[in-house]
Amino acid sequence: MKAYVFPGQGAQFTGMGKNLYDEFPLAHDLFEKANQILGFQITDIMFSGSAEDLRQTKVTQPAIFLHSVLLAKTMGAEFQPEMVAGHSLGEFSALVTADALSFEDGLKLVYQRALAMQKACEAQPSTMAAILGLPDDVVESVCASITEEVVVPANYNCPGQVVISGSNEGVDLACQKLTEAGAKRTLKLSVGGAFHSPLMEPARLELAAAIEKTPFSKPVCPIYQNVDAKPQTDPEIIKTNLVAQLTSPVRWTQSVQAMVADGADLFTELGPGAVLQGLIKKINQEVAVQGFQ
Repeated sequence: MKAYVFPGQGAQFTGMGKNLYDEFPLAHDLFEKANQILGFQITDIMFSGSAEDLRQTKVTQPAIFLHSVLLAKTMGAEFQPEMVAGHSLGEFSALVTADALSFEDGLKLVYQRALAMQKACEAQPSTMAAILGLPDDVVESVCASITEEVVVPANYNCPGQVVISGSNEGVDLACQKLTEAGAKRTLKLSVGGAFHSPLMEPARLELAAAIEKTPFSKPVCPIYQNVDAKPQTDPEIIKTNLVAQLTSPVRWTQSVQAMVADGADLFTELGPGAVLQGLIKKINQEVAVQGFQ
């Protein structure tokens, strides 16, 4: 079965999407529509902006969404998903390509999400760190033992790779304890704040209000959502999970495992970079993976 997966923040690169803009009239038109919806020339930043320009959350998230969704749209009839999933931000790309959300509504929600997350990051200094070489339960136990600061597991990326998220002090303390517990490496990430942690609660409330006003349809295939790693087709459940995602961990390992258990044998990553292809191979070496960018 064909599964399509969509990357999240961090996959961006200078020049992203320009090949689509130049080669496909459909992509050209939708990029120009996106410039109008967003109120600024995101194409200029994507095609010729600096890495620093692209790293702004308010730019990064809509840029990756656009690149991913337009890749699917330019595939035409060849794009026949039997299941989809997206990593964090990528969940919005997955929903639009599976016809649960319109392109316009998806882009508006992604931009609102980005602005709300940026605001939450600025309200309280916070960060994330990748923890390598420890079982999930050890990472969970250490984070739970730290009660004086906020620090939680945020991304279950693949076996032996969990990202933690929280206050600067909480993440530093957790990294110290996890090193003592046998982590091969702890790596602070260059991100704006503590995504997928309780510190994103103000952003979750903002996004909830926006999602409630947005029409969702039943997708053409199941979407395996970050929050519960289960196949969903009910628009109301999808909306609830999409809101909860901001303060809940991304269960990527569990999502891929569930998709494989349900018959996925070819995973295609659509969007910038190849991060998800690498993670999927670490989760299950038997499945085929490929990517288009």
